[in-house]
Amino acid sequence: MNKFFISLLVAGIVLIGGSAVAQQKIGFVNSSKIFQEIPEAKEAQKKLEAIAKPIQDEIEKREKAIQEKLDEYKKKESLMNDAAKKTAQQEIYDMDQKLREYKLEKLGNDGELAKKQDQILNPVKEKILKAIEKIAKEQKYSFVFDQTETVRVMLYGEASADLTYKVIDRLKTGK
Repeated sequence: MNKFFISLLVAGIVLIGGSAVAQQKIGFVNSSKIFQEIPEAKEAQKKLEAIAKPIQDEIEKREKAIQEKLDEYKKKESLMNDAAKKTAQQEIYDMDQKLREYKLEKLGNDGELAKKQDQILNPVKEKILKAIEKIAKEQKYSFVFDQTETVRVMLYGEASADLTYKVIDRLKTGK
C-alpha cells in the first residue's frame, strides 16, 4: 500500500513540475552576432587590435632575430670550437627564453592583453547582458541561452525563440 501512495505522489510531482516547465518561455541569442553588429563592440575590437599590433610586431621581430642567430650558428658551427658552440647555443636559448617570457607577460591568461581585453570588453558585455535581461523580462522569458557558431550551449532552438535581433535593435536604438 505504501508503494502505491509513493508512486502516486511521484506521479503528481512529475505532472505538476511538467506543467510548470511547459509554461516557461525559453529563448536564445547569438552573442557573437550581437558583438559583430553593435558599434560599441566594433570600437572595442579596434582598440584591442591597436593594443595587440605592437605586441605582435615585437614577437615577430624577436622570432626573426632568433631565426637569424640560429641560421648564422648553423653556417659557422663546423668552424667553431666547443666553447664557441656552447656560447652561441646559450645565446640562442636565452633569446628564446626571453621571447617566451615576453609572450607570457603580454599574451598569457593574466597578461597585459588579457587585462586590457577585460577592461575594454566588460562594459560592452554588461550592456548586452542588461539588454538581454530587459527583453527577457518584458517578454516573460524564463531562460535565455547563448548559441554561437563555435559554442553551443543549446543544441536546438526554434527560430521564433531567437532574441538576437531584438537585442541588437535594443542596443542600436538605446532604449
